[in-house]
This record gives sequence, structure tokens and C-alpha cells, in this order.
Amino acid sequence: MSRMGDVLAGFHAAWEFESDSVRIRYARGIRTPRLFQALGERRVPLEAIAGVSLTRGKRGTVVLRIEPRPGADPLMEAAAGQLKESCDPYRLVLPAERETLAEYYADELKPLLPDAGPADRFLVEPPQGPSSFKAYDGKAAFDGRTVSFRWFWTGASSAKWKAGDQSFPVGELSGVEWRSPEVFEGHLRLLRREGATVTPAQADQDPAAVVFGLGYGPVHESLPFAAAVLAAVRTSSPVAAVPAPRRDPADIAERIRHLGELHQAGLVTDEEFSVKKAELLAEL
Repeated sequence: MSRMGDVLAGFHAAWEFESDSVRIRYARGIRTPRLFQALGERRVPLEAIAGVSLTRGKRGTVVLRIEPRPGADPLMEAAAGQLKESCDPYRLVLPAERETLAEYYADELKPLLPDAGPADRFLVEPPQGPSSFKAYDGKAAFDGRTVSFRWFWTGASSAKWKAGDQSFPVGELSGVEWRSPEVFEGHLRLLRREGATVTPAQADQDPAAVVFGLGYGPVHESLPFAAAVLAAVRTSSPVAAVPAPRRDPADIAERIRHLGELHQAGLVTDEEFSVKKAELLAEL
């Protein structure tokens, strides 16, 4: 490999070639994709790389791309092929006049890469943030151990209001399902371990999912969040459920009031209203 510390700078990122990895530092600025700015910096071990390619790009550019091993990067696993090419964090776009230099680094990398198939564990660290983001129907938060959803008055369905705010220890989860907000009906759904409650087909009816909308759950917030949760799930073991913390009495009163509005509107039956009201009072 070339000397440790050699740097190849492109339009939106710079790659530093180290003895056992490629360190990617993403640029900041108005022209840089917001996902890159959110990622900041990533270290990609050579054992996480399946291949490297150099192709001609658009408007007098060349593209050097690392191909991560399947299963090696939680970000790419959560993305599941939904990222636009311009937001691919493993592409380095360079001026065409740097093609020879890019080809040199590609040739230097290739002999160092493992001859292996899919990774049996994550080899690239998950993104560091954000720890919360606003979806269309609620706010999602993750503290490293528990994912919580707090519903918004204006966006959440009656099914979610009936279920109430949700908390999911990662030990109770089997994975995540992320659908890009840049396509129709994007969402983040938490997948629960076998034997859990049957999952509703529509994310807006599922208390284990938040849905996206215009300006809600953007890629640079929701995808790193999903990747961090997925990484935590893969390294966790099933845990016993813990009691929910005591709630603010004022918050409980407000939720009972809203439940009453749903009841008066005919969206909640008499029985559902009585049961849910009792559940809320029990949280005091």
C-alpha cells in the first residue's frame, strides 16, 4: 500500500489511506449532500471492503468507489439499496485529470482486500447521530438501549393514540425497516422478535413505526438513526421488559382529554375509551 496518511481529495470528501483501513472525511458546505455532512467521518477497515472500481463520471469527472462487503456496514444495510447515487457515501468524485492518480490508489488497494463473502458481523462503526428526529406523526429517540416514539397530535393515527407512546428495548427487537422519505410513504419500522404482536401492514397504523412526510424524517436524520439502532440490535441479547417510568400527571390529563375527543368523534368505542383511560390513570 502507499504511504500511511496519503490523501486523495474529491469534490465532497477526502480519502486517507491507512495501513489497515480507508478513512473517509466528508466535506461541509452548501454543495455537499446533507447525509455526508451528518456522517462527518468514517473509518472503513480493509476487511470490510469487497472491491474497488474506477469509472467515468459526468461532466469531466471520474468516480472511485469502494464496494463494501454485504453485512459489513449498518448504514448500507439499513439503506437497503435506496440511496441515490449522489448520496452514496462510498463514491469519491474527482476531476478527470486526476484519473491516473485515482487508478494508482485503486491498484494499490485491490491486492489488500480479503477474498471473502458477506460479513457475519458489522465491521464499520455506525454513525454517531442524531439521537432523535421528527417524523410526520411523532418524535423518535434512541439512547443506545431503548427506542421511544412520542406521538404528535396533528399527525398520529387514532390507532397510535389508542396504543399510546411507545418504548422498545433493543433486546426486544430483531431489526429495523427503513423506507426512504424520498419515495412514496417512507417510514422507520422496528421489527420485533418472533412471537411479538402481529405487525399491521400500514406503517401509519403500527405503533412500532413512525411515518415520514415532506420535511419530516429526512434521509440525513432518519437513516443514521436507523443504522445506529440496527447496530445496537445486532449486538444485544433479548432482555426482560422493564416497567415504564411514571408519567407527568399533566401529560396524562392531556392525553385523556385527547382520548375523549376521539371518543366523541366516534373513532374510539366506549369499551376502548374505558380501557385506555384506565391504562393512562395506572401510569400515574
